Amino acid sequence: MNVRFFLSVIFSSIILTSVAQDAELRKKQYNLDNGVGISGYDPVAYFKQTKAIKGKKEYSVVADGVIYYFSSVENKEEFKKNYSKYEPQYGGWCAYAMGNDGTKVEVDPETFKIIDGKLFLFYNKFFNNTLKSWNKNEVKLKTSADTNWQRIYH
Repeated sequence: MNVRFFLSVIFSSIILTSVAQDAELRKKQYNLDNGVGISGYDPVAYFKQTKAIKGKKEYSVVADGVIYYFSSVENKEEFKKNYSKYEPQYGGWCAYAMGNDGTKVEVDPETFKIIDGKLFLFYNKFFNNTLKSWNKNEVKLKTSADTNWQRIYH
């Protein structure tokens, strides 16, 4: 057997195993509704149209186990080029809650903020818009949220 071929098979197996494990972890830790991220909202629209737009099931993509819907073929194709650029931070959980105490709290997909080219989502129900609280102490909360998410996700 060719050594080069043998090594490529082993390397490929390691990569496939790692990708499969990451997909399972994402399914377990991300904020999903039947496997769908951001409650079916188009992740690219937050950046290109600067608003939350519901996606369509017929324009869907699976990114490492997470399904995303898009409002147009163009947004779908843009996402496929570099999906990590468009995915919400902290697995789609409320950024404020993640920063405040490290909890996974549902979000209102229409309450969001783009910070340094990244999408952050927030809880906004029952007269409690956590984006307002986030804005009062963004630097500290973001640092804490990054740390808390690393602890949860890894």
